[in-house]
Amino acid sequence: MTSGTRASAQVKLPQASPESFVKQTIGLTDVSVHYHAPGVKGRKVFGGLVPFGKLWRAGANDATLITFTDELFLNHERVPAGTYSFFILPESDSVWNVVLNRDTTLWGLEGYDELKDVAYLRVTPKKVPFHETLQFSFSEIGTNTGYLNLTWENTQISLRIETEIERKALANIEDALSKAAPDDWYIWAQCADYMISRKELHQRALEIINKSIAIKETFFNNWVKAKLYALNREYGVAADLTAKAIKLGQQEPESYQTYARDIENAHSAWKKRKM
Repeated sequence: MTSGTRASAQVKLPQASPESFVKQTIGLTDVSVHYHAPGVKGRKVFGGLVPFGKLWRAGANDATLITFTDELFLNHERVPAGTYSFFILPESDSVWNVVLNRDTTLWGLEGYDELKDVAYLRVTPKKVPFHETLQFSFSEIGTNTGYLNLTWENTQISLRIETEIERKALANIEDALSKAAPDDWYIWAQCADYMISRKELHQRALEIINKSIAIKETFFNNWVKAKLYALNREYGVAADLTAKAIKLGQQEPESYQTYARDIENAHSAWKKRKM
């Protein structure tokens, strides 16, 4: 084979700054970061390799990308759903800024346009044990909150993430109910059960649980309906419904046993309170 006909070879070799990806679901929202992770390699990073007063790509190679599947709050600032380039502007040892930019095609800072910034967030770096390789991570994950951390050398910054689960959960409920199979009583009961503690949704929850019972009456949907009435202080109705739930539960003991103690204790308490 002559040099003119030789095919170019592709050699897969280790990268100096390997590609990394981290993802976390917070509430009902997925947050992910795609980046290349450089090492310290004996260098002074912040105030040296990463100078103060200059924008930094928060990684190596092409720009670090962060994606939110829903609108959320980042350090209490609302950020729309989407994918953004993630930059850091370290001003000093004690004051940094995180910048999100709509342009996701950047290689480093080449072509960066501040007019496309969508968020500019002030953060306070803290000292942590030495960390050789740059790392994004998530911590303190709650029902709808969490933190995104960037750690490198002996420095870490954290961004508080807060998602709006209620609005999305209710939208998911209505969407699921619109697509439910005609004989699927459980999905109606499940949705009503989620809405129990939300007083402003009481009437809608009753409509949903009545639909479930109309499809098929079970111990579970009677139990959900009983809880709705009890929260409205209608203990007589709640006691009658738990009595029905107990009777129906005896017909399917395997499923009922998980709920038996709660239903039977509630029945005793509500029966006394209706007197």
